[in-house]
Amino acid sequence: MNTEGRAANDGLQLIPFRGLRYVPERVGSLAAVTSPPYDVVVRPDGLLHLESADPYNIVRLILPQAGSAGARHQQAAETLDRWVAEGVLAPDPEPALYVYEQSRDDMLQRGIIGALALSDPSEGVVLPHEDVMPDIVADRAALMRTTAANLEPLLFTYRSADGAEQRSSSGDGAHSGAHADRGATAVIDRTIQHPPLLTTTTEDGFRHRLWSVTDADDLSEIRADLADRQALIADGHHRWATYLRLRAEHPSPSPWNYGLVLLIDTARYPLRVRAIHRLLHRLPVAEALAALGDDFRARRLEVPLPDALEALADAAAEGNAFLLAGDGAFHLVDRPDPALLSRTIRTDRPEAWRTLDATVLHSTLLDHIWQIPDAPEHIAYIHDTEAAVTQAERHGGTAVLMHPVREEVVRDLAREGVTMPRKSTSFGPKPATGLVLRSLDLD
Repeated sequence: MNTEGRAANDGLQLIPFRGLRYVPERVGSLAAVTSPPYDVVVRPDGLLHLESADPYNIVRLILPQAGSAGARHQQAAETLDRWVAEGVLAPDPEPALYVYEQSRDDMLQRGIIGALALSDPSEGVVLPHEDVMPDIVADRAALMRTTAANLEPLLFTYRSADGAEQRSSSGDGAHSGAHADRGATAVIDRTIQHPPLLTTTTEDGFRHRLWSVTDADDLSEIRADLADRQALIADGHHRWATYLRLRAEHPSPSPWNYGLVLLIDTARYPLRVRAIHRLLHRLPVAEALAALGDDFRARRLEVPLPDALEALADAAAEGNAFLLAGDGAFHLVDRPDPALLSRTIRTDRPEAWRTLDATVLHSTLLDHIWQIPDAPEHIAYIHDTEAAVTQAERHGGTAVLMHPVREEVVRDLAREGVTMPRKSTSFGPKPATGLVLRSLDLD
């Protein structure tokens, strides 16, 4: 792997690496050893389910269980070393980029997995759009540092048919239409005509296929195509911040100058954007509603969840709206007092940021009205809507259900250098964890 330094004005540099992959003969099935990304495995029963699916499930590396943080990270490192020594995981014979496909029903997503050269936000190559929580970055950094591995790819997007996504000095977008028929897209189209390295279907119904790309001409074509691109972080802000922290800890150049990512061209394969919901552990629904007073309109909905979400979508089209759950019903909260918003939301941000539901939730509801600290003992971030409602009802808390933000809003804010409140969006489908790992010891 080339570990030379990168020029400050370079675009995306996706580097081949020797993928570390499960040996199918040593595990029950590839589906049984995969996992969603670490931050989606939020329920203890979900963690236990994955651990019991196969003794070699990847969750034992990304979410190890032990009495202390240090013990957890050391356990993951020892487990990884043991699996490699036992032949459960084995490195591919030569460096490669990997074409990765996910499909289910009418959803088809293809992209390229590789080691991406890290860049600072000021360079404008990688665009973050959400804030991060320092404690999570510290934990992920300790895990990566101890294992010397990137255990799961981050999800990044770029747009081949959008001239604004290119960093060409000409600024005329001349490449934007032509790139759709060559470059990375063409390599993907050619590669999928060959037998894949692996095929598996996970219990969520998604079929996953993986191919390696090692041909020098193909790699060169991908490299040239990405040279003037910029990418949006769709999923993995904490791990990207972790990559940057670990790069700063190591002399350069080194394998720590790169991080494992999946790059998706959303002009060809659009992602779905979903909301991430909040679970307020210590706030019952009755107290949450009482605290609103006349500052918001609140309406009780005696309807099933799908109908309640439809009502939320209708209200969100008119302005800020939220759905509270946890007492056996749903409560539509909307029409905030404009004077209250003016007092509680900072004015040094674009209007698109000031009117985000996540901004109003954190600045007005959580900070001002409910006065709830953004700490794990008070708030959990949950991707699955039904899980958020179930946990709120089970433990007497409040689930705040959100309506998703449009991708173009996310991208426009990111281009302006404005980050959204943490956990504002969930892009998907997310790559399965466990299909290909990157060991820095192999680079």
